[in-house]
Amino acid sequence: MKTEKPYNIKSISEYHSLLGIEKPKHPLISIISHESIRHYSDEKLTNKTYNFYTISRKIDYVGTMKYGQHYYDFQEGAMVFHAPRQVIVSELAEDVHLKGWTMFIHPDFMRTYPLDERIHQYGFFSYAVNEALHLSNDESNIIEGVMDTIRKEYNSGIDGYSQDIFISQIELLLNYCNRFYNRQFITRKAISSELLVRFEKLLADYINNGNLQLKGIPSVQYFSKELNMSANYLSDMLRSLTGHSTQQHIQDRILEKAKHMLTTTNLTVTEIAYELGFDYPQSFSKLFKSKTNLTPLEFRLSFN
Repeated sequence: MKTEKPYNIKSISEYHSLLGIEKPKHPLISIISHESIRHYSDEKLTNKTYNFYTISRKIDYVGTMKYGQHYYDFQEGAMVFHAPRQVIVSELAEDVHLKGWTMFIHPDFMRTYPLDERIHQYGFFSYAVNEALHLSNDESNIIEGVMDTIRKEYNSGIDGYSQDIFISQIELLLNYCNRFYNRQFITRKAISSELLVRFEKLLADYINNGNLQLKGIPSVQYFSKELNMSANYLSDMLRSLTGHSTQQHIQDRILEKAKHMLTTTNLTVTEIAYELGFDYPQSFSKLFKSKTNLTPLEFRLSFN
């Protein structure tokens, strides 16, 4: 079955037009109210990508929205983030009533600022919709306070200082969202801990069932798919619980297996490297030394 190619929305102005709202006041940044959207049933909007970043606050939605194959209820409010070129498959139920806001930011707006590089460090731009940020009342007040400043600047007319103020406030907003996501990982610790247990079991089964030699070292995406979550959300959740990312967990478990093989078998370092899924023994030795300050052979000799 042929998959329909997503429609690429190239500019913020084009998106305003598709939504049936007035033109943006600036070609590279815009803030819209969801209540003002007049056209949201255009088929171009159901399977799309943007050439810009979006930050959305969905507040008191009546009805549901469908993302991919799942419906999500945003009655309690949530924040959702999308990066450029991220495919978004969505559909509004017929009974939905929209509230909230969305800010669009084109990468060119940040091009000469440090935020152009730093924005890639905010992993939540790659989270799935079901991994939205749910704000407490106090957090909501903080976010809306920052947005009030951004709105006032957006509506007061553009001058030589506007871009600096926009950038500083956007970065402040993102830093707060980073903090609040970390709080969410902690307050939902029961759910996160359950996911950690499932991840650890998947990783142990993969290693102990001989898949390293047969299939190679597993990717972060392999585990995120098995756990039905985005790769970035999985890594950020694990980091909040354990201090280590998914990739670090994978490497640590493989190194534990390597240490066991080095001390309990007569296999050569090269043979162990291949059994652990490394294409090149040098890669195994380099990783081992970076983690232990010893080469695999030095580690083996230390036990003799």
